[in-house]
Amino acid sequence: MQLDWIDDILAVIDTGSLARAAEQRLLTQPAFTRRVRGIETRLGAVLFDRSRKPVTILPGVMAMEPELRELSARLRRLEHDLKISAESGGRGVAFACQHAITATISPWIVKLLTSAQNQPVRVRSGNRDACLMQLLSGDADFAVAYDWTGGGNLALPDAFGTRALGTDQLVPVAAPALRPALAQAEIPAITYPSDVFLGRVASHAIHPRLPDGTVLLPKAETALTLAACEYALDGIGVAWLPQSLVRPHLEAGRLLRVPGLPAEELSVMMIRLAGRSSRQEEAVWRLLGDAPDCPGLS
Repeated sequence: MQLDWIDDILAVIDTGSLARAAEQRLLTQPAFTRRVRGIETRLGAVLFDRSRKPVTILPGVMAMEPELRELSARLRRLEHDLKISAESGGRGVAFACQHAITATISPWIVKLLTSAQNQPVRVRSGNRDACLMQLLSGDADFAVAYDWTGGGNLALPDAFGTRALGTDQLVPVAAPALRPALAQAEIPAITYPSDVFLGRVASHAIHPRLPDGTVLLPKAETALTLAACEYALDGIGVAWLPQSLVRPHLEAGRLLRVPGLPAEELSVMMIRLAGRSSRQEEAVWRLLGDAPDCPGLS
């Protein structure tokens, strides 16, 4: 089914006659009539009731109007995407985002790029190490991930070029119903695996600064910040989560920031392979570097 055929049929539905549909499609009535007969011939089906004046769409075809409109929209999007893909040399620009950043910061990036540049943006999600691997393998042009200035061996290697987009905080939060448990020496906690970035930040910067006598009692472990947030909302335990992720929950009272427990500042970095300088990548690099601060970051 060609897009022009669908648009011709929809024009008849919209206008109620072949004559007005011909005007809408910028054709003479005889030319439009020949075209709709050609559509019927190619499909091997009668679409129009010619026993009535003016000629009308058959009821069975009219019932398919929603599907025809959806198909028309999908074909137009496909046509546009193919055109943009060809003009941009293929796939557009690809980002690998750390899990929490995918939900909080990537919408700002996508909106900025799609508004300023007529090209598609592909976003992939993973933990920090997986995002960096996507850069090294060529599956992503950029990564957006957290960095920790006190990280020592957690700092990004020299193979990567970086640009700061702002700062965030890893803050301790819990559901209000958990208040009684927070007063105990053993606090139920949602933890990160020790081999992921936030797990390493927690072990280096959070755990050593816990108040004397306070012990975290692990209740659940996950590498996904979005999952940890849901566990915290369900009252399973305290979770250390990016403030940009939990701000709406804090403002609505669904979560509270736990007093007395340490927080840690994180940098939000845009990352690419050092030495890369394609024209498209340079344009994106400059655009995001010169953009106003991302909402939700300081």
